[in-house]
Amino acid sequence: EYNEEQLRETCTKLGIGIDPSMGKGKLIDEIFGAKCEPLLIQPTFITDYPVEMSPLAKRHEDRPHLVERFEAICNGKEICNSFSELNDPIDQRQRFEDQLVLGKRGDDEAMVLDEDFLRALEYGMPPTAGLGIGID
Repeated sequence: EYNEEQLRETCTKLGIGIDPSMGKGKLIDEIFGAKCEPLLIQPTFITDYPVEMSPLAKRHEDRPHLVERFEAICNGKEICNSFSELNDPIDQRQRFEDQLVLGKRGDDEAMVLDEDFLRALEYGMPPTAGLGIGID
């Protein structure tokens, strides 16, 4: 529930390198990646991510600041990522617009606003989910 400035201060205190292009989601990801993920040796599921980290994932029904997402981590490495697909065109448009702001700040991983995708969502998309498994 920290705001962006509080997350920046936390990164500085923890010795985690940051830059001005990083928004709230990326700052949270940097903290997690540096201080938590390497310590997860036993297979562990991390669930319910902050909405800022997952612009295509559906909001959690009971906790709207989180999304329905999980990652499995084993031996300090992510082995899969999965989430319920966001199918609300209004929410998706706002998240794309938030991503545009991050892109203007220099975030090269920020998404672009995809009008074709939004138009398809406006026609209707059934509930869907995906799972990406990658063991390198």
